[in-house]
This record gives sequence, C-alpha cells and structure tokens, in this order.
Amino acid sequence: MQFTSKRSCILASFFALLLLPHCLRAQDYTLNVDVKLVNVFVNVTDKTGAIIGGLKKEDFAISEDNRPQTISVFERQSELPLNIALAIDTSGSVKKDMAIEKSAAERFARTILRPQDKMALYEFATYVRELSGFTNKYSQIQRGFDSLRGGDATALYDAIYLASGRLAPLKGRRVLILISDGGDTAQSTTYAQALEQARRGEVMIYSLIDVPIEASAGRDTGGEHALITLSEETGGKHFYVSDGGLDQAFAKVSEDLRTQYLIGYYPHNQVKGVNFHRIQITIPRATEGSFNIRNRTGYYSDGISAKD
Repeated sequence: MQFTSKRSCILASFFALLLLPHCLRAQDYTLNVDVKLVNVFVNVTDKTGAIIGGLKKEDFAISEDNRPQTISVFERQSELPLNIALAIDTSGSVKKDMAIEKSAAERFARTILRPQDKMALYEFATYVRELSGFTNKYSQIQRGFDSLRGGDATALYDAIYLASGRLAPLKGRRVLILISDGGDTAQSTTYAQALEQARRGEVMIYSLIDVPIEASAGRDTGGEHALITLSEETGGKHFYVSDGGLDQAFAKVSEDLRTQYLIGYYPHNQVKGVNFHRIQITIPRATEGSFNIRNRTGYYSDGISAKD
C-alpha cells in the first residue's frame, strides 16, 4: 500500500511525538546517575575554640580541587540521624582504665541517642569484636558493655577498617569514636588502608586519646599522632582524656556533633582522571586566622574498597 508524501510526514511526526517522552525520561535518568550530591559536615570555632553559630549559606565558599562549586544544600544545624560506632581499646596498655572507660561510655550512650539514632559497640585488642550491632535500644548496648574482656595486642587499624565498613551503607551521619592510646601492634591493616576505608565510608573519626604516663620512656607518640591525623583528615576531632576525664571528652564530642553545619554541592568542572577529590571550605569575609573551619578533606569518586 502506497502513502502519499503528505501522509508519510504526518505518520512520521506522530511516531516522533510518541517517542519524545521516552527520550526525555532517558535524559533525566542519565543526569541523576552521573551527578552525585556531596555532603560535607562543617564545624566552625573562633580562636578560643568557642563554637560559631548563626552563619548563613552566603558566608561560606566551597571548592573542589581548587575549582569553585555552588552550594546547593545548607543547614545551620544538621538533624540527620547519627550512626555511631564506639570502639574501645581493651589491650594490655590501657587495661588499667577499662572500668573507667566502660562507665563513661555507658553514660555517653544513654545521653547521646535519640529515637532516630543508632549505636554499635566494638572492642579491639588482639582481635576486633563486635559486641552490639547498630541499635537505638540501650539494653542491647548495655549487654555489649558487660561483655568487654580485653586482650594483649592492639588491632587499632583493624577496628577502624571494620567499623568504617559497617557504617558506610547507613543513611545519615556516620561517626566512629575511638578510645585508645593510639599504638597499633596487630599490624594486619595499615594506617593508609584504615584512613582510606574511613574516607570512602564518609566516616568522621573522633579520637579520645588515653595516653600512658607522659614521662614514660615507652610512650608511643607515633600512635598518638596517627589518631590525631585520622581525626583531622575525616572532619572529626581528637581529645585527650587527661584534660578533664572521659566524661568531659564525651561531652565535647556530643556538643561537636550537635553544632555542625551541613553543606552540599553537585560537583561540576571536575578534574579528569582524579580519584580522590580535595574539598576546601572557607569563610571569605573572615580575616585570616579568626575562624577554625573543620571538615573532611575530600572524597573518593569510585566505589573500590580500600583493600581491593
């Protein structure tokens, strides 16, 4: 059957209209997959360490790999759920303080958790043990505290690697709190692997450093420095237990988590061929040194595990 040229054009136009919504949907789908929102939690303090609240979206500037980005999401105080992995060092070097650590950690767990929050409990010595999975039921966490038992070596980096992997798929803020003197003696997971796993899971590390006697000739300042660096790189913070005790350190962690700004952006004009992207956040109107801005230093754009 032969169609005239006019009728052929009409039919062609009709089928084109039928296909148009499908094409548009495919284009929208591609945009959503290719562009990932990057969330960054930010703490701002002044020279004395006092928290700076009340800042606005316009006060901040953000760049990725030194390329300016547009802030798409801004919250003065994040209400996102907290997912907290609490990892307690029960090795021989800190065993003398285990009862104090247990009591302070129990009090912290009771006060920090809201209905939307969850906590998991780990101990690490020669091996890492998960004492309680993620839950908001304090009774389950309490049973975990009651099963602390200790060991000889210190599998610090194994604990960071494992806890970060458990935190990674959870929605909300992902926080790892470490109580340790910082010395890793298990030598299974490396410092670099532990840091990468935490970065990939977007985990903020808070280190509560329980150092041996400061005058001790065997004091491991290297391990202590590792805890400090892990916290700085992931947007967390470190505290010394000797400065007011564990209860005071936990109170500072709680305050820090409750006073975070949330800044989100969709990366554009990215540097090609780069896997780890550096994030820089500034407050342009502030004079140099007047504010201390703390956030994670960057993120990985692929999905490869730290040990792959």
